[in-house]
Amino acid sequence: MNEENVIQNGFNMLEGLKSFCHDVLFHNIPRIIIALLILWIGWKLIKVFTNFLQKVFAKKNFDISLQSFLQSLIGITLKILLIITVASMVGIQMTSFIAILGAAGLAVGMALQGTLQNFAGGVIILILKPYKVGDFIEQGGISGVVKEIQIFSTILQTLDNKIIIVPNTQLATGTLTNYTRANKRRIDIPVGIAYGSDVEQARRVLLDLAASHPDVFKEGDDAPAVVCTSLGASSVDLQLRVWVATDNYWPVSSALTQGVYEALGKNGIEIPFNQLQVHINKD
Repeated sequence: MNEENVIQNGFNMLEGLKSFCHDVLFHNIPRIIIALLILWIGWKLIKVFTNFLQKVFAKKNFDISLQSFLQSLIGITLKILLIITVASMVGIQMTSFIAILGAAGLAVGMALQGTLQNFAGGVIILILKPYKVGDFIEQGGISGVVKEIQIFSTILQTLDNKIIIVPNTQLATGTLTNYTRANKRRIDIPVGIAYGSDVEQARRVLLDLAASHPDVFKEGDDAPAVVCTSLGASSVDLQLRVWVATDNYWPVSSALTQGVYEALGKNGIEIPFNQLQVHINKD
């Protein structure tokens, strides 16, 4: 008797599957094909539209920091609307679908918690503008030039041409250093001279070196300065301080560092280095 029931249930399942394939899939195949075709065409059109927006933004001199963010936001919104439209075409009831999403809202919210935080972080960044595209920033041991501010993340390019993708919430809530936001920066070059050297002579040599560089600011509070910072174990520690335009920071820093070494050497001022003396007791 049990075997007959199993066989009968098997036949019933096959009949049900046959009925489903005939009544649902077979009759809906044209609709499904059309829906997939619309999905494919719509996806391509959205890509064309976002590329068009990029050209419009560039032509209108739109804020570069907002361009990639708005492109991502508009593209994702249009894709969601396209998927909902295609789903309704194949017979999926949107009211039931939305009701299911509402019932599972808590689980979805927890699953997307990090993503939503990154989106909120992106909005905060665009409103408060702690940095913009083209700035050189550092945060949590990560540094680089901002290439794009996207809807969920910021793309940095390091000085050695690596690409780093950083979540927006990390940059929006953490301590961040922006090296290029101000239009000028101060270069501090440490200089150690040997004990017994003429400090005033060294000061004059360093100031003359700074004054000879065309990119160093020379007037008012921005004029070059030399200060004595400490008396080290083997040297009198000075510091050459100059102000330059932010874009000139690294070239001027490199040129002055080399110039300090050469100028002190020409003027007979010794730059000491650490030495270790070993005394051997023969007893």
